[in-house]
Amino acid sequence: MDITVKAAALLDKCGDVVLSSVSENGFPRPCVLAKIKSEGIHKLWFSTGLKGTKTIHFLKNPKAGVCFYSGGDGVTLTGKVTVRTDAATRAALWVDWFINHFPGGVDDPNYCVLEFEAEEATFWIDHEFLTLKGDQLRFPAR
Repeated sequence: MDITVKAAALLDKCGDVVLSSVSENGFPRPCVLAKIKSEGIHKLWFSTGLKGTKTIHFLKNPKAGVCFYSGGDGVTLTGKVTVRTDAATRAALWVDWFINHFPGGVDDPNYCVLEFEAEEATFWIDHEFLTLKGDQLRFPAR
C-alpha cells in the first residue's frame, strides 16, 4: 500500500491533530485542534474563533505545520492556511457541538474555518521514512 494512502488512513483514526502557526515573534505556536474534515492528507479543515491568536497569526502569515500520530506511526505536514469566513464554507463544515464555542450558531461572527493545504509531508509509517512534496501528496506516490 502506498505511504500516502497509509497516512490518510492514519489521519482518519486521529480526531485531534496539532496545528502550528508562526507567532508575531517568528516562533512556532502549536495547538491541539479537532479535525473537522480531511481530503487525503492534502487538505484539512478546522474550526476556530476569528479573534483567536492562531487565526490572527494565519491572517498575518499563512505558513503552518500539522502533526498527527497513532501508535508508532506519525506524519508531519507543512503548508499554508487560508482563513475562511464565507457563509458557504462555514455552513458546509458546521458540526452541532460547535454551539458550545459559537453560541450564535453557524452565523456567529466569531466562527471561522481554517483550511490547511499541505505542500510537504514527512512520514514515519511502518518503519519507513519518506518526505514528499507538492503533487506527490495528492495522489499515491510512484
